Amino acid sequence: MRLILLVSGKVQGVGFRNAAKQYADINEITGWVQNQDDGTVKLEVQGKEQVIDKFLEKMKEGFNNFIRVDDVQIIHQDEERSYNNFKIK
Repeated sequence: MRLILLVSGKVQGVGFRNAAKQYADINEITGWVQNQDDGTVKLEVQGKEQVIDKFLEKMKEGFNNFIRVDDVQIIHQDEERSYNNFKIK
């Protein structure tokens, strides 16, 4: 399963990207995370459906107390990509 996620809230300058990478690395999720100029964060995540679902749950909770996720736009992607890991852009 591969998704594009657009996350808004208090998600920049609070460790969101590092927390997403740490969770992804532990749970064999590949893809990337990147801050956007409008204050949102964009992710491309790929992995097993159950693992991605748990990632979404954890992300919506905010990963840590400094992060606040207000909204997540989810765009389903049909084709998988050949990522080797999860990186911060």
